[in-house]
Amino acid sequence: MSTPNLSRRSFLALAGAGAVSTIAWPAWAADARRPGAVRAPKLTASDRQIINQIRPSNAIEHLTHLTENIGQRYTGTPQEKEAADYLAATLEKYGYGVDVESFEVPDRRIGTLTGPALTDTLNWGVGPAPQGPQNVTVAGELMVAPSGMPADLPADLAGRIVMRVVTATEDITPLAVAAAARGAVAVISTRRDANYPSQASAFAPNLRVESVDIPVVGVSQVQKHALLAALERGAVRLTLTTEEFVNTTSQNVIATRAGQKGGGKGGRDWVMLGAHYDTVIGSRGANDNASGTSALLELARVMRNAPTSSDLSFGFWGSEEVGLVGSQIYAQNLDAGERGRLRGVFNNDMIATSWAPSEKYWVLDLRGESNRVNQAVYAVGDRMGYRAQMSDIFEMGRSDHQSFSQVGVPSGNFGWLHTDGFILEPEYHSSDDTVARNISVERLTVAMEIQGAAAYALARD
Repeated sequence: MSTPNLSRRSFLALAGAGAVSTIAWPAWAADARRPGAVRAPKLTASDRQIINQIRPSNAIEHLTHLTENIGQRYTGTPQEKEAADYLAATLEKYGYGVDVESFEVPDRRIGTLTGPALTDTLNWGVGPAPQGPQNVTVAGELMVAPSGMPADLPADLAGRIVMRVVTATEDITPLAVAAAARGAVAVISTRRDANYPSQASAFAPNLRVESVDIPVVGVSQVQKHALLAALERGAVRLTLTTEEFVNTTSQNVIATRAGQKGGGKGGRDWVMLGAHYDTVIGSRGANDNASGTSALLELARVMRNAPTSSDLSFGFWGSEEVGLVGSQIYAQNLDAGERGRLRGVFNNDMIATSWAPSEKYWVLDLRGESNRVNQAVYAVGDRMGYRAQMSDIFEMGRSDHQSFSQVGVPSGNFGWLHTDGFILEPEYHSSDDTVARNISVERLTVAMEIQGAAAYALARD
């Protein structure tokens, strides 16, 4: 899809030049037919209160900062904390009361590849094997192992980084041990290519020895092919750094503003919009999930003064990618009164992919049931002419709405996916999930309009 009044090529040039935050972002008129809609919208006055104020350029500025300036935001790392600080500062600027709730997570390890031959269009985070040394930096010339057999390795590997390109499930342990004994400075393990459209993500190899003297890391599918392409052009010299973070914490960032009417007995009802902001290793997470995070930041700006009966909250969850940890801690710590007053949670996860087949706006519920959250979304979809582009209620968890559904709070998850089924785009959890590769401003904007109008409708009355 193209951006309204701005070609995809122009958008990518602006993104690459770092100029996204300086442009006056184009937008369609409130009553114009949206891309993919069956007709022009029939908006209510309340819909217009939200939609007329949305500025896609603001969301893209947040998205670009999260992905290009901060980058990979793996749980428990300084980058995840930097993102949490950015969210908190932005929400405080908008006038919200902000709570940053820290919680302990297991120690984490990440690795980073650098070198002049590596394209900066990919993220180069990699997964270190726990059995290898951490907090070290090594450098060497890359070579591909001729096979998975230690006997086929050269006798002298001094100063080499050995990469094994696997074609099936394979234990890298014997090769890693042999490479270390012959002087290699590091080993890079790969996975076989996943079935399209999936791409294998970066991973941490698990070796069948107590320890090995050199770092062993796992790369993603697109990183593997980029390294092989670089080798075809000539010698490739790499630097590999491994880091271990101990006594680590992750954070939930919760922003709240009060409704404008009396609380009544037991307090005022409230409505929440949520999104996770962390990533997997090896991904900048543009669509997953800087898209949902940046959309919520822009909706927080738009809705900061919107008159509602209910309180309004925005929840940004840490450590989603390792098991919905942040949202589960938050939801399970709500007392019975808080759960009873929480009218619903609108969760936004992967709402802006530019992959062409992702033309359907999916509505997910943990149990596949109707509730006031998905009803509000469908109602806005009807008014915007988008109902035909929305899925029926689909039974699935896998994102932070699950945490709230499990404690009895109406919730749903929303995002763009394949028209023919629950199929994720190729960039999912991949090193090329970037603004340039995997973001549609059109889809991001439509998602903000739907979510903002639906949450406002639920909070207003």
